[in-house]
Amino acid sequence: MPLHISDRIAKGIELTHRKKIQIYCTYRTLRLCKGPLLDGLYWEKWYNNTTLTLQNNSHIYYENLLLGVAQIRQLKVRNNTCSIYPYFHHFLEDCYSEYRYRAEDRSDFGLRNKSEWKYTSASSLSPWYWGSMGLYSSGGYMFTLPKSKQESVEKLVFLRQNSWLTRGTRVVFIDFSTYNANINLFCIIKLVVEFPATGGAVTSSHIYSVKLLRYVTYYDYFLASCEITFCLFIITFIIQEAIKVVKLKKEYFRSAWNWLDLLLLVVSYPLTFTSVLASLEVSLLMEELLSDAHVYPDFYFLAFWQVLYNNMIAVNIFFAWIKILKYVSFNKTMTQLSSTLSRCAKDIIGFAIMFFIIFFAYAQLGYLVFGSQVEEFSTFQNCIFTQFRIVLGDFNFETIEATNRILGPIYFITFVFFVFFVLLNMFLAIINDTYSEVKADFEVIPSQELQIRDLFRQVSKHFYRCGMRDLHIQTVFLQVGLH
Repeated sequence: MPLHISDRIAKGIELTHRKKIQIYCTYRTLRLCKGPLLDGLYWEKWYNNTTLTLQNNSHIYYENLLLGVAQIRQLKVRNNTCSIYPYFHHFLEDCYSEYRYRAEDRSDFGLRNKSEWKYTSASSLSPWYWGSMGLYSSGGYMFTLPKSKQESVEKLVFLRQNSWLTRGTRVVFIDFSTYNANINLFCIIKLVVEFPATGGAVTSSHIYSVKLLRYVTYYDYFLASCEITFCLFIITFIIQEAIKVVKLKKEYFRSAWNWLDLLLLVVSYPLTFTSVLASLEVSLLMEELLSDAHVYPDFYFLAFWQVLYNNMIAVNIFFAWIKILKYVSFNKTMTQLSSTLSRCAKDIIGFAIMFFIIFFAYAQLGYLVFGSQVEEFSTFQNCIFTQFRIVLGDFNFETIEATNRILGPIYFITFVFFVFFVLLNMFLAIINDTYSEVKADFEVIPSQELQIRDLFRQVSKHFYRCGMRDLHIQTVFLQVGLH
């Protein structure tokens, strides 16, 4: 084929491809303009089609005040950030890779006259976004929508006509926040459209309902007093643990319960810091919002830290409940349980090594055989979770069989046999045998629980018979200790 003909074909293919991409981006933006986004952001009519008089403020669902304006942000990658095989150089001139921070495009484009055409760097404290296709930075090309719906439509149509979305666009964020005074809750909404390098679009949404104005009612002030009491307890426990470390030195760190106390203190300290930081940041944002209602209030930063704050509270409460086991260890049943776990710890570690060798071998097999066609096996991490679901009885055998009619049934049957019927029963046998040994040992040792009951009974008897309480309590403890 002559060279000039092949060049024409290549240019025609490239031109057609660009037109399809342009039509696709235009269609998406047009849907954004005339679709449910602006109708959902700007509520200008009452249910009977009468015009609302809200002083240029939008109330979503008539109860949720739109704070400031919405912001739209995109991230792009540079051209030629991927390698094209030499055979296809005549057909493909441009190459846009999947999103990576190093491949991010930060150069001005388009009209180059406003913020939507210029890259805006974000604060170092702004959290990145972990999407379905990648981890995205908090900067980008961004702009805010006007307060009125008609101006917003005109703004989006203008950007569509000037090709704001390009082939290098990898993600578009739509952020806005609302406040409901009826229940004193802020709602931070993030709508995401990801454009993978394979083409198409992946949509997702994240909604955070958080209470940022924490002290409004009398009950809130009661919670504030509880928080102050909590801080005082933390200070007391820090001093107490510091004294114990000084006295015991290395012996202090040989107890698992002491490590648990340190973990509780380490988790509790950031709780107080995050609470104070959130209160101060809300005050600053509200002052900025009240001074200018045409700006976008970035409450996503606060929502992120509020979610992190809730997670730390959950972890702290979980370990606080675990610590209760320390104070009920005098019970015979609880002592047997803890002794069983501590005695069979080495056997369980050896079993875990053997179990995970076989488990990961099956995960690698499933990933290589089914990963290209089955969503549950698309990544190695998904294979691990899928196999745990198979152990629990949650599986889709028809999909595995349809993918590979030979290796599919072999994989499934052998995995269930070795992991479920053999390895898990070995694990239960280790626990059962160790518990039998511990129970036999405790039948020889006098019941500690009965000793505690006798102790309380003798103490109460001495309290009842005489008034010299301190002397008799010491005498009873000495008798029990000698016994």
